[in-house]
Formats: sequence, structure tokens, C-alpha cells
Amino acid sequence: MPRGDKSAYTDKQKRRAEHIEQGYEKRGVPEEESARRAWATVNKESGGGEKSGSGRGKAESHSASRKGGRLGGRASATRPAAARSASAKKAAATRKRRESA
Repeated sequence: MPRGDKSAYTDKQKRRAEHIEQGYEKRGVPEEESARRAWATVNKESGGGEKSGSGRGKAESHSASRKGGRLGGRASATRPAAARSASAKKAAATRKRRESA
């Protein structure tokens, strides 16, 4: 099975990934990146695709979806690149300053 093949996933997992992807796209994330993030979220929640065998299942944790919903919504997605860059530079300078102290 080549990398990226989704045949091992259940219909529910595929629907969930599609829904998560739409949410990211609505917030302005590029299509390819939103798909990557959506599948990463599904994998984190459900442990990947369906695995055969008795007793192989585990309870699903939806913490990744909750965290994504709480963090950066429309406000951070619409911030200009210059503002995000300035913020990142300031954070890097702070980390460097604290490291040397």
C-alpha cells in the first residue's frame, strides 16, 4: 500500500477528514495544507486506519479537534504576513535573550 493511500480508513474517518479540511479552508489555509492537517488530526484521534483483528481497537480521543477549534480561528488566519513575521521575530529574540541569561 503506497503512502497516502486512504483505503484502510473507514467511511467515518474519511468524512471526518473532509469536514476538518473544509473548516481549515474556510479559515484561509491552502487546500493542500488543509488536507494534510485534516488527516493528521484524524490519525491522532483514531490511531490511523482500521486494523483487522479482535481487540485491536482503542477509544478515540477528540482532543486534537477541540484544540484546533479553540486555537487560531478567523482572526489569526486573516492577520497579514508581516504581522505574523514580526511576532515570530520578537518571540525568537525573547527566547535567545532568556537562553543567554
